[in-house]
Amino acid sequence: MTLAGFQVRVLLFGYYRELAGTSELQFDLPAGSRVEDLVTAIRSDPLFWGLPSTPAVAVNRRYAPGSQVLLSEDEIALIPPMSGG
Repeated sequence: MTLAGFQVRVLLFGYYRELAGTSELQFDLPAGSRVEDLVTAIRSDPLFWGLPSTPAVAVNRRYAPGSQVLLSEDEIALIPPMSGG
């Protein structure tokens, strides 16, 4: 197994897309990174300082826990908070 890193593409929707001014971001992560590591990387961008403590993240169209290991081919989406009634 190699310890080389990989790049992931994160799809943005709604409020997050408006904050970033784009529909996707890319992040370089070390091998073995988990969803929680990606969230930390996203928080390092000043645009996302107000990210909820446990933002909703989908991996391959399913909500993912922070402990889920990521792969370079995963489809990752940052899901904005919903409101309504």
